[in-house]
Amino acid sequence: MSTDISLQTTTYQVGNKQWLLQEPDVKLNVTLDISKFTSGTHYPNGFIPSGTVLGKVTATGLFGPYDAAASDGRQTAYGLTYADVRAVRQNGSTAAKVGTGAVVNDAIVSVGKLPFATGTGITGALDGTSNTGTVTASASLTAAKAAVNQIRWEA
Repeated sequence: MSTDISLQTTTYQVGNKQWLLQEPDVKLNVTLDISKFTSGTHYPNGFIPSGTVLGKVTATGLFGPYDAAASDGRQTAYGLTYADVRAVRQNGSTAAKVGTGAVVNDAIVSVGKLPFATGTGITGALDGTSNTGTVTASASLTAAKAAVNQIRWEA
């Protein structure tokens, strides 16, 4: 029997919640389907950042990144990740499913500070110009695609 006392390195990420302007009262727990995320876009450093807008995959009940062009349920915004989520394990393998710990679906956010505020229809979901009936946004402080919105998703 031998003991391995070699040096091992662990990577952590300090979360950036500058997008969250007011602490939410309720945080829901969900499970992410990591296969729906793109490693180079959503977790290039192994972590899915807090503030990532999520949609629910209808067939599985799991969650992936919101995508206005999707047809699997993710085209309807559900909420935002409250904290960073580790997608790549310490051994370098990518997890298939990961619990988020918390998802926010009733919050005041700074859209411009979200990690993926453009490129997949996120702004439309947040300012109410897409997904009419499923997303309610109010208290816009500037123009139609405001920098600050109050978001409430109905679960």
